[in-house]
Amino acid sequence: MDTFIQQIINGLVMGSMYALVALGYTMVYGVLNLINFAHGDVLMVGAMVGLTIIGLLDNFFPGLPGYVQLMLAILGAIPVCMAVNVLIERVAYRRLRNAPRLAPLITAIGISGLLTTFSMMIWGRSPLPFPQLLSSEPIAIGGAVISQTQLLLLALATLSMGALVVLVEKTKMGRAMRATAENPRVAGLMGVDANKVIVTTFAIGAALAAVAGVMWGANYSSIGFAMGFLPGLKAFSAAVLGGIGNIYGAMIGGLLLGLIEALGAGYIGDLTGGFFGSHYQDIFAFVVLILVLTVRPSGIMGERVADRA
Repeated sequence: MDTFIQQIINGLVMGSMYALVALGYTMVYGVLNLINFAHGDVLMVGAMVGLTIIGLLDNFFPGLPGYVQLMLAILGAIPVCMAVNVLIERVAYRRLRNAPRLAPLITAIGISGLLTTFSMMIWGRSPLPFPQLLSSEPIAIGGAVISQTQLLLLALATLSMGALVVLVEKTKMGRAMRATAENPRVAGLMGVDANKVIVTTFAIGAALAAVAGVMWGANYSSIGFAMGFLPGLKAFSAAVLGGIGNIYGAMIGGLLLGLIEALGAGYIGDLTGGFFGSHYQDIFAFVVLILVLTVRPSGIMGERVADRA
């Protein structure tokens, strides 16, 4: 039972990060019918900027509490990631809104390569250690343990996803986003500024990716210029698993993907004598994804994207 609780905690921690990034994929797809495959690299930029801010704080304001440094790193990474994502939309995607779907897909892959290369030039090729800012003393939950960093990650992810739901469901901008996702032409006739909605969508997705990027570094203690590929791929898988274009589906898909990985690595790894252990945890997530999409291609919650005229 202790092992089960521990794997659930591990799965929720991983799943929370996947869900934050998956929301960026699903929001952009819901509004534009476009997959921003550079989104995983926005997470990487957030982690790198966060580490840079922590280094500057250590130099100019030594002695700051770890949680203050972590919060300042997140608050500093968010506007940088938002600016990067808005620039990507303006330069790379805006002219391709009515182009065949293959064109923005190829462009997104090119943007991903550019971000990776620029980050390698700025921060170097070697993996960078991310400082442990919070206490390493574990917190006991039954027979399982959770670190302060993981607890903060779960709290931030919950608050971020809750704030997004309130924004989408209860605000004027949220109604404009839903109207644009339903039919951008009709929304424009009703006075909705589609460009403003799209830019806002990219910015919100980038802010969530920035939170996930900094907390990814804090949780795993190492970051690098190529770190965005696998989290981005898994987050996209989570969005598809939950139902692309559905924000609730992205949340559920992310959490479910994290739980599948943790339970698969924990239990199936033990049954196979460690052969399918933590080094092969990616297998479980993608196998389940294939099975779900074979049975239900629209995902668990169903795709919430209207057919465009």
